[in-house]
Amino acid sequence: MKTNHSSADKLPRRKFLKSASATAAAFTIVPSFVLGGKKHIPPSDTLYIAGIGVGGKGTSDLTSIAKSPNAKIAFLCDVDEKMAQRSMKNFPEAPYYKDFRKMLDKEHKHIDAVTVSTPDHTHAVAAMAAMELGKHVYVQKPLTHSIKEARLLTEAAKKYKVVTQMGNQFASAEPVRRMKEIVDAGLIGNVTQVYAWTDRPVWPQGIPTPMGTYPVPETLDWDLWIGPANYIPYNPAYHPFNWRGWWAFGTGALGDMGCHIMDPVFRILPVDYPTEVECSVTTNWKGFFQRAHYNDSAPASSIIHLTFPKKDGSGNLKLTWMDGGLRPETPEEVLPTDDLGDMSNGVLFIGTKGKFVGNYAKNPIILPTSRMDEVKALPRTEKRVPKGHYVDWVDACIAGYGNHPVSSPFDYAGPFTEAVLMGNLAIRSYQYYEKDKNGKEIFPGRKKLYWDAKNMKITNFDPANEYVMSYLREGWSL
Repeated sequence: MKTNHSSADKLPRRKFLKSASATAAAFTIVPSFVLGGKKHIPPSDTLYIAGIGVGGKGTSDLTSIAKSPNAKIAFLCDVDEKMAQRSMKNFPEAPYYKDFRKMLDKEHKHIDAVTVSTPDHTHAVAAMAAMELGKHVYVQKPLTHSIKEARLLTEAAKKYKVVTQMGNQFASAEPVRRMKEIVDAGLIGNVTQVYAWTDRPVWPQGIPTPMGTYPVPETLDWDLWIGPANYIPYNPAYHPFNWRGWWAFGTGALGDMGCHIMDPVFRILPVDYPTEVECSVTTNWKGFFQRAHYNDSAPASSIIHLTFPKKDGSGNLKLTWMDGGLRPETPEEVLPTDDLGDMSNGVLFIGTKGKFVGNYAKNPIILPTSRMDEVKALPRTEKRVPKGHYVDWVDACIAGYGNHPVSSPFDYAGPFTEAVLMGNLAIRSYQYYEKDKNGKEIFPGRKKLYWDAKNMKITNFDPANEYVMSYLREGWSL
């Protein structure tokens, strides 16, 4: 059974199609199957998918999912008709909506699963609306815009028993599995320190809040694009792409790349919720010794330090994240003749017996490189995902909840996203400032923050707790 239907759609599709009175109605929905033939997938084995956010990354998400012979892109939804054009061309039979709430309300009986590829601030409300109707969901990374939203989606996936997958597609790729085999074989010993870094942002960050008045493009419903965020006038600085650098809509470089690059840490070691976090960020100046506060925007670069207890009780792990082109020192084991390839995005594992470097798309290199023969000799003990992240999710939906494990279900991706977004909580606390009675700026957020994961609360700096949950505008609830 593909989906757990709501009270409005109680019969599983197989039983529905067995009913003589329902067969004709079913074929009016999917007339292409009337012809039959070997290449046709019966409706009972077809996953009918609605795409929410089908421009940009949503375009490639849908085309990747459609590679499965069992997937049918049945409905399209995007607030900007211009952005949706490629998907509308790719799937001309799929009806188009601008408001996912109206689409789900009207079409939920004909939908088995939903993809969410919107800006970050809409992930949670769209995914929750689908799960409440018993629909399986694929949600782009980061899973949510805030820590509490991730916790709520994790709980909802269990409650509604739907198949879930976060869109960190490299979690199903070869490199992270090879990294795990290296660690499990003991080649680098007990891992105590990890560095992770990215060259992002490749969009503007650390900049002033945009000003000016601009007409809303005719193809765009700006109010729907704003969605759950606090309403602000349209500005091309936000749409169609540069929203990532603005806290109201995106999660910066960390949110964009952290769920790719930091995945090996959580998948391999594994670690529990972080207990401590601190950071430092780029300082902007508007004049000589005149600090600029661009608090609406994520910084141009940052360094974040996280402390995690390991689940196996083998002590703590220190994780340092660096973005904006910042990178850790080259390990002393790297020789002048070594070629590590492109490491603009990467991860460095430091253990008691050795180190390795790699990234989400590149197999790890153990250091010193003279030990690579040890890696080549390792057996392949980890399960591979030959069909890839997208099609594997489709197969899991067809199989039904609990019958086909995927790489990033919400019970994994939710806690992982919470930990990633702890870095942004630290950054926003760092950006927080007050003035004393004499008008002098004070920065109480420049300290190590202590996290009570069970209660989702910073225990030593209350202003930081403002950032645990995103603002939700009226009409956009969880």
